[in-house]
Amino acid sequence: MTLPSVPDLPWPEWGVLAVFGIVYLGMFLGGLPRLKLDRSGVALLGAIAMIALTGMPLEEAARSVDLPTLVLLFAFMVVSAQMRLGGFYAEVTRAVGQMPLARNGLLAVLIAVAAVLSAVFSNDVICLAMTPVVARICIERRINPLPFLVGLACAANIGSAATLIGNPQNMLIGSLLKLPFAGYVWAALVPVALSLVALWAWLAFGPGARAAVRGQGADLPLPADAAVVPTVPTLTRPADADSPPFDAWQTAKGLAVATVLMLVFLFTGWPREVAALVGAGVLLLSRRLHSAQVMGYVDWPLLLLFIGLFVVNHAFQGTGLAAQAVAWLAASGVHLHEPGALLVLGVVLSNLVSNVPAVMLLLPHLGEPGSAAALSSGMLLALASTFAGNLLLVGSIANLIVVDLAERAGIRIGWAAHARTGIPVTLMSLAFVWAGLAWQAH
Repeated sequence: MTLPSVPDLPWPEWGVLAVFGIVYLGMFLGGLPRLKLDRSGVALLGAIAMIALTGMPLEEAARSVDLPTLVLLFAFMVVSAQMRLGGFYAEVTRAVGQMPLARNGLLAVLIAVAAVLSAVFSNDVICLAMTPVVARICIERRINPLPFLVGLACAANIGSAATLIGNPQNMLIGSLLKLPFAGYVWAALVPVALSLVALWAWLAFGPGARAAVRGQGADLPLPADAAVVPTVPTLTRPADADSPPFDAWQTAKGLAVATVLMLVFLFTGWPREVAALVGAGVLLLSRRLHSAQVMGYVDWPLLLLFIGLFVVNHAFQGTGLAAQAVAWLAASGVHLHEPGALLVLGVVLSNLVSNVPAVMLLLPHLGEPGSAAALSSGMLLALASTFAGNLLLVGSIANLIVVDLAERAGIRIGWAAHARTGIPVTLMSLAFVWAGLAWQAH
């Protein structure tokens, strides 16, 4: 394989290349060394640097941002905020915990509930709302919480792959490639369902059922039904004490809007971002929930991350280096329109720089939006990039949310503990996707 030659670029384009590299290094590291910057801050500063270096007019920078994706993302943040303020997620989780089920039955119901909710309301939000309640339920029932918490994170990631609104990268793929909502759901249903069954089976009967829990500063290899002694007094201050009380009216209002939106997406051609924005507007019309409360649950840094990366990638595309890299890969036998190559690149990049930046890098090279090639490639990328989030602890924000909230309840989940479930479940999930592609080819 011949390595590509170093391009002969003028200074501004070398500057663009340097900024692009620094931004994606920040995506990989989660920030930049010695600077108080997270991924959103890195992306925003990268966009500012690109505008200054290239002399890009602000109008051009604005046009590089895909507004429908941002609108759809914002609208569903409002819908999810309504459900959180109505106490819906915590109430559902508590109801599951009160079921008279044995360990494996409880685990199955929890996985199913997390997956279904994530398909509609976003995996990150579900993990944020359900983790403290799940941790407390496990402690009170004196069962090993680690399989339940890792199962929650993995199920949320897998379930979010079922729709084009389950996570930010799917929203982006669906919007830019103009994927049909119903067509995607039907294509994703089987691999998602099989992956959830595989997750439950692994946690219920495999080595993951006996994963170690880090308690009182040491790894304790406990059996599946072992008691856990928390390292902080969680029982004197419930882990879900800060969740809003259940409000039946606000919950019903949010569920009604979410149901209508799902029906619109499945059975009409109304633009998803417009329908979602109307739904968000309906929810903001409230006599009990102040709009400032709702807006407080909107993930503004994530929206800034999208805006910054759109501008950074647009400037990088303008150098022609991305097209040269794709041409070099093709000359080396790696074609992005081929399922195998796209599957591997999607998984690798998602674990290197996170799902959204990885998807943004690959999307411009997957064919004309709305075409058959874009349809098949987009569906594959959505499944692969989402399932890849379970591979490593840092592969998904949902994983990190669960780890952080679990530690507040005195339960530490390390890399190895997560990997014992994440790696095999991810490999099985990707095998289901590949088997589906092979079946369609024949």
